[in-house]
Amino acid sequence: MNNLSKASLPTPAPRSSRPEILAEEIIERLTYRIGKDAKVAKPHDWLTATILVIRDRIIDKWMESTRKTYATGAKRVYYLSLEFLIGRLMRDAVSNLGLMEEITSALTSLGVDINVIAGLEADAALGNGGLGRLAACFMESMATVDVPAYGYGIRYVHGLFRQQMADGWQVELPETWLAHGNPWEFERRESAYEIGFGGSVEFVAGHDDTPRYVWKPAERVIAAAFDTPVVGWRGKRVNTLRLWAAQPIDPILLDAFNAGDHIGALRESNKAESLTRVLYPADGTPAGQELRLRQEFFFSSASLQDIIRRHLQQYDDLTSLPDKVAIQLNDTHPSVSVAELMRLLCDVHGFEFDTAWDITRKTFSYTNHTLLPEALESWPVPLFERLLPRHMQIVYAINTKVLIEARKERDFSDVEIRSISMIDETGDRRLRMGNLAFIGSHSINGVSALHTDLMKTTVFADLHKLYPNRINNKTNGITPRRWLMQCNPGLTSLIREAIGDDFMDDAEKLKPLEAFAHDSAFQQKFAAVKRTNKIALSNLVAQRMGIKLDPNAMFDIQIKRIHEYKRQLLNIIETVALYDQIRSHPELDWQPRVKLFAGKAAPSYHNAKLIIKLINDVSRVINNDPSVRGLLKVVFVPNYNVSLAEVMVPAADLSEQISTAGMEASGTGNMKFGLNGALTIGTLDGANVEMLDNVGADNIFIFGLTAEEVANKRNDGHNPRALIEGSRELAQALAAISSGVFSPDDRTRYTALIEGIYAHDWFMVAADFDAYADEQRLVDKVWATPSEWQAKTIFNTARMGWFSSDRTIRQYAKEIWRAG
Repeated sequence: MNNLSKASLPTPAPRSSRPEILAEEIIERLTYRIGKDAKVAKPHDWLTATILVIRDRIIDKWMESTRKTYATGAKRVYYLSLEFLIGRLMRDAVSNLGLMEEITSALTSLGVDINVIAGLEADAALGNGGLGRLAACFMESMATVDVPAYGYGIRYVHGLFRQQMADGWQVELPETWLAHGNPWEFERRESAYEIGFGGSVEFVAGHDDTPRYVWKPAERVIAAAFDTPVVGWRGKRVNTLRLWAAQPIDPILLDAFNAGDHIGALRESNKAESLTRVLYPADGTPAGQELRLRQEFFFSSASLQDIIRRHLQQYDDLTSLPDKVAIQLNDTHPSVSVAELMRLLCDVHGFEFDTAWDITRKTFSYTNHTLLPEALESWPVPLFERLLPRHMQIVYAINTKVLIEARKERDFSDVEIRSISMIDETGDRRLRMGNLAFIGSHSINGVSALHTDLMKTTVFADLHKLYPNRINNKTNGITPRRWLMQCNPGLTSLIREAIGDDFMDDAEKLKPLEAFAHDSAFQQKFAAVKRTNKIALSNLVAQRMGIKLDPNAMFDIQIKRIHEYKRQLLNIIETVALYDQIRSHPELDWQPRVKLFAGKAAPSYHNAKLIIKLINDVSRVINNDPSVRGLLKVVFVPNYNVSLAEVMVPAADLSEQISTAGMEASGTGNMKFGLNGALTIGTLDGANVEMLDNVGADNIFIFGLTAEEVANKRNDGHNPRALIEGSRELAQALAAISSGVFSPDDRTRYTALIEGIYAHDWFMVAADFDAYADEQRLVDKVWATPSEWQAKTIFNTARMGWFSSDRTIRQYAKEIWRAG
């Protein structure tokens, strides 16, 4: 130990951005941190050395941001999410620091191609889809707009599965993103917390005779913190993503090991580590349900303990928590945090129940991401009570308080009481986590205007009646740094050449690009950028799948989680109908089209996996039929992740956003495609409604039933069979699929799937088919006039700036968090 006081500790000099200095440092890291001579270093060695040099420059700004927050007493935002789909980080960090040219030059001087080594970086599979990617965009935007923030989640060892195809079927394999370490993260050994499960609750008298409850867990694990810095645009602020790993209290039972029980000696270690091994374990079994609940409590409890520790380091007590802390619950996954904060306030820090409840409600806010009842989590009461007995007591106490208020003060009926209760008693008693999150938060926001309005009349209608001022809208957004500047440098350069650099700091300043929409010279340049991106995607498809694509064809892309409400099934059925039309009417002027799909199906979701198989079966038939004359190709690209999206999004001509109206909360893929100059074909669902408002009806292809019309059809009786029989093209396509035309090895493979459309058509595939097919032919017509198509694409890019996540975060900060 030295004798320097903290005040006299030297401050490191700012690190140089000169390429020659960066090159020297890369060689130094390669030699002394990785132990490799440059002459024998492999690409992955260069990648790690480069990341370490970049990381040093981030650390300076990271510490500066932390000191500033502490010195000013600024309110901190804590974003709790079970998913953070962060993707690769090197390009993101280098670009946001403004060092892309310098790092590229430094590596070039060393004989290293930045594109080669960047492609080796692991793509962290810490999310399932839009919710996790939104969390990642929000973290970057909070740093960009100078909101002090921590993201809290789980450091999954494997994350979401790696998807491979076996004879057209999805096969799930472990994703091994941590196999070779993670040079971005820092382990924080001082930030480790005990997390309990099970056991009993004892009543004891406090020192002033007030009742006090003590939870004595039967099991305990350690939550260990790993921090990743999140760099804002131009390095203005660096925030922290803190991910929790589970570790056993006793890594090995030495007595058992020495006695020869080598497996049993590691039982506790394996049990603890299983908590954070896989994202979303299949919950079709009681064991799977229990593991998922354990995961949710594990990261929620660790995060809250960490938040309280940090608060008490700076402030005297916890009564000021709502003034200095805002905790955002990203969907229902962390909603057990409401009960856990109450436990910590009451049982650990001695607050009276009503005071603790007031602090809790003022601190939490909740983002709802779904109107699907099955996606609003609920847990069997016996399971929850066995794992978290004290929390069950607290939930009952909160529920009692709320139900008495609703009955006595608001005169709620029995039906309304049953609706708002946190305990669902319609079957086996279950704890409704959406209701817990709603009741325990001062703000509940939807993620698009339509979604927010529907929340008030559907899933939360009675809670909205009880608390009419809590629901508000915050339409989602995307970070334009990742989803324009980094993934589409060609388009970024073209825009800078046309309108200058202002849009790089404020995406809404893309609007002056509208003036170039009908400029033929600019249209040609815009189209040339798109073609370059399409060639890059074509090369990827050829390399991975051996399928040759024509970059002159329209690239029609649907990339998202595979789910019946997202209607990949509608898309592939219309593709079959188009295939029939091309063969039946070869004399017509068909526009060449490539239909590209990508996305993962939940391992236990049979119909979603069957839809993937159908797409691959249709692809095999169409792509090998010479009568199509290259006018139509179908490709399912496996293992969709952030890195694949960064190639597919800039290459898209047409963006498929065709969910059943009223079922997609927002969508963010629609925004990414639009920003990169793709035209949208979609329903009036989620943020498509606001996209229509922003880009104008002439620049988007809207079709199908509205959310209100879907609800009316479901309520009044929907006769899909009559619709199918009245639509020749639909009937023929369904007959071909169900009879085995595309599955000669198993002619009944799709019979049940198609019968579901005939029987009930819950997702309105038959109801919307004709409108969808007609709109696709309008797409063909516009595509046939390149100048008209290009004008529309330029308008889309120019008018998508409002969908920046910077705008969304500023709204959260001003209207919910009161921060920044």
